[in-house]
Amino acid sequence: MSAATDTRSVQLDITGMTCAACANRVERRLNRLPGATASVNLATETATVTGGPALEQLIRTVEAAGYGARPAAPRLREERDARRLVPRLVLAAVLALPTVLLTMLPALRGPASGWVALALAAPVVLWCAWPFHQGAVLAARHRSASMDTLISLGVTAASVASVAGVARGAVHDAYLEVAVVVPVLVLAGKVAERVARRRSGRALRALLQLNATQAVVLRDGREVLVAPTALAPGDRVVVRPGMTVPADGAVAEGRAAVDTALLTGEAVPVEVGPGDAVIGGSLVAGGSLLVTVERVGADTEVARLGRLVAQAQAGKAQAQRLADRVSAVFVPVVLGLALLALAGWSLVGDPGAGLGAAIATLVIACPCAPGLATPTALLVGTGRGAQLGVLIRGPEVLERLRRVDAIVLDKTGTLTTGRMTLEAVIPLAGHDEAVVRRLAAAAEQGSEHPVGRAIAGAGAGAAEEFRAAPGGGVAARVEGRHVLIGAPAWLAGEGVDAAPALPAVQEAEARGATAVVAAIDGEAAGVLVVADALRPEAAAAVAALVALGVEPVLATEDASGPAGAVAAATGIARVHARSTPQGKLDLVRALQTEGRVVAVAGDGVNDAAALAAAGLGIAMGGGTDAAAEAAGVVLLREDPLLVPEAVRLSRRTLRTIRVNLFWAFAYNAAALPVAMLGLLSPVIASGAMALSSVLVVGNSLRLARFRRAA
Repeated sequence: MSAATDTRSVQLDITGMTCAACANRVERRLNRLPGATASVNLATETATVTGGPALEQLIRTVEAAGYGARPAAPRLREERDARRLVPRLVLAAVLALPTVLLTMLPALRGPASGWVALALAAPVVLWCAWPFHQGAVLAARHRSASMDTLISLGVTAASVASVAGVARGAVHDAYLEVAVVVPVLVLAGKVAERVARRRSGRALRALLQLNATQAVVLRDGREVLVAPTALAPGDRVVVRPGMTVPADGAVAEGRAAVDTALLTGEAVPVEVGPGDAVIGGSLVAGGSLLVTVERVGADTEVARLGRLVAQAQAGKAQAQRLADRVSAVFVPVVLGLALLALAGWSLVGDPGAGLGAAIATLVIACPCAPGLATPTALLVGTGRGAQLGVLIRGPEVLERLRRVDAIVLDKTGTLTTGRMTLEAVIPLAGHDEAVVRRLAAAAEQGSEHPVGRAIAGAGAGAAEEFRAAPGGGVAARVEGRHVLIGAPAWLAGEGVDAAPALPAVQEAEARGATAVVAAIDGEAAGVLVVADALRPEAAAAVAALVALGVEPVLATEDASGPAGAVAAATGIARVHARSTPQGKLDLVRALQTEGRVVAVAGDGVNDAAALAAAGLGIAMGGGTDAAAEAAGVVLLREDPLLVPEAVRLSRRTLRTIRVNLFWAFAYNAAALPVAMLGLLSPVIASGAMALSSVLVVGNSLRLARFRRAA
């Protein structure tokens, strides 16, 4: 591949990074390339580059900075790296114990005890701590410093001082316990940190591993077992109970219960039949299906969700950008402070104390915790959101979502189901409700009108002599009886007196429903009330938003009657009826002019402009692709309760990030002067440094226990 400009987004696996300073260095190098915009994530050890040169030049740029790079691929690197560190940790721990005993217990000291201790310490200093020395050398070659620089200098200084002390016969002046214990504690922290980071990315890996391992495809009337990668759009695959749907498609034959819990968070299996869409990666729990393949490979829903979650986790919150800038200058400042501590103590006549203070200063200041504070929380928070059915596109979205104080809600498809259903059958005097319902449902079986389809769905039956009058109604013969269904004016034209039905029709229309009259054998028999049903969770969702301090605003293209009915049922005080796409856009801008941070929740093409213009767009599950593309948050289910849950999750994640950063920087700020004053042992400093990183990762992992509000 040439170095021609590539506008696609490229993700690289980066090896050799140990702290935020490393990640910042790689990011700066990549961003210097013409046309490139790069973001490097320490927690995932990846770089996402948009635009810029071709892949080979990106890799060469990373390698020139002293690190390794390769095209990103699903991997278990955290586990692999942890396994590589374990032998060094075990050997260091085994040799550190006798070394510490020989140097610190006078009863064990003998003529050769110092040299024995040096022999025991040598493998720890040279081999076990080698990753830190190697990282320090790489950084030095590029005239920079990193966490490895601090550790390597501390261990090396302690070792050199120890050799000098033992050579003089002054074992008590040696720092061998520092030289061996610091690698043990730092390696232990690294192993624990990598295992924890492996857990933090579990949600993304679960998405990426949903794909089926095999598929049964029909070829020339025979069932052939193939790999899912061999499928193409148009293929027909057989999916039996217990099998995973191998690709996105539509059911051609059969009925089954499909478990989509890992994809959407919906615990109850969904019943599907001919014409229904199925998503690759979902599990067929009961029944068999013949599925026509529509999307395969990178075009499937699982692949798309995986890319979106990975992009979200690769981004950076505003707080992390500040942490990166601080970390970039932090290590050189610490080196200067260590030299200052050494010089200060030497001036007052105690160079030994100065060396101990300098080593403690180097070790305590390792900026691992600040570098992990944000990315680990983002990993866990966005991964947990995906498990619950809330797909958050990036950290910037999290930050905006946390500040939202007004949300514009679309009615149709967001608070309502978006599908007309038969809400009530009101029989007129002398007629039976069940008979009216049965005959009307049968008469509408041939109707294509949404109102007619809603009535037809309430029952079954055969109709004869079916006739549809556009804009009027339908006529049919059912069970030997003549049935007419339509507006009162149309029925009057057919010779039916619809006056007895008018009060019920007017009452239904006043609350936003649609009402038609059914006549049987020339007599008005009942009123059929059809409405876009309110979602069962709508009122609870609105109440939850209000409890979070977010004002709900209803904006709909419907008339004031239906809009007012939905607002009254859900508790929304602010309503904008007959709101066109431009009207919704104007409403968003008006709220922003008031100083509000606005979110928009919708599911249709008519919502896309408002979704894009708002501080944050939330696309409802089951909505159009245009709405999903314009939104920062995509809900994987048609559940309005996920809207307040997204707000709660964003606030919890950002709170975790703030706690992590406060702990990381406050800890360093408090510990540095203590170390410089000689009040902190280098051994304790190394343990505290390792513990700080583990605590930050552990605090982030608490987000994995985030639960939906009761």
